[in-house]
Amino acid sequence: MYTLIFLDTETTGISEDDRLCQLAYKTKDETYCELFKPPIRIPPEASAVTHITNKMVADKDTFRESKDFSKIKELLENSESVLVAHNALFDVGMVAREGIVPANFICTLRVARYLDKDNKFSSYGLQYLRYALDFDIEAQAHDALGDVVVLEVLFTRLFESIKKEVGGDEQKAIEKMIDVSGKPSLLAVFNFGKYNGKKIADVARIDAGYLDWMLTQKMQNEANEEDWIYTLKHHLNK
Repeated sequence: MYTLIFLDTETTGISEDDRLCQLAYKTKDETYCELFKPPIRIPPEASAVTHITNKMVADKDTFRESKDFSKIKELLENSESVLVAHNALFDVGMVAREGIVPANFICTLRVARYLDKDNKFSSYGLQYLRYALDFDIEAQAHDALGDVVVLEVLFTRLFESIKKEVGGDEQKAIEKMIDVSGKPSLLAVFNFGKYNGKKIADVARIDAGYLDWMLTQKMQNEANEEDWIYTLKHHLNK
């Protein structure tokens, strides 16, 4: 059976140049959370979200120089380990910048979207799902360990649904979640802009030019846009 590692990072931002300044994870046997000094300054825009400041990390090691780096690298790169994260491509990319390539990962955002066949949810953000699914937990949002607490509860809910889909086999359920996580999601509904709330398939029929324009914008900055690029190409037959 796989070893599940529920993980979250807080970072200096969301661009390809940004780096982690906090990492938390939880396994069956360990809960870990630590601050690190990133190689670039934390901008006030990031601090406004995470409440992590440059003063707080001034005396910290960088992640790579930290005493825990080798342990975390070995844990995540083990072939029997599965990193579990929400919008996992972001966290996978963030640890990859530090020289760690996780062996396997599950993205709870993609799995949640996959299971929402009737498009009941207007968002798939971690905190939105926390309240939409009525999780009775205490956890601070936009804190790495707080998000890990929510993440583990969300995973359990999704895992039970996937397990039913595969006939109750837990190993197959994990493998199904890994498979879903490794493929781009086909998005169904706009949740922003002039077509907010409209089905993307319907917009493709009445205003394909808008989708074409949007694809051009997404292609200019592909980071974390894999699902949108895949969806727009699908509906534009590209």
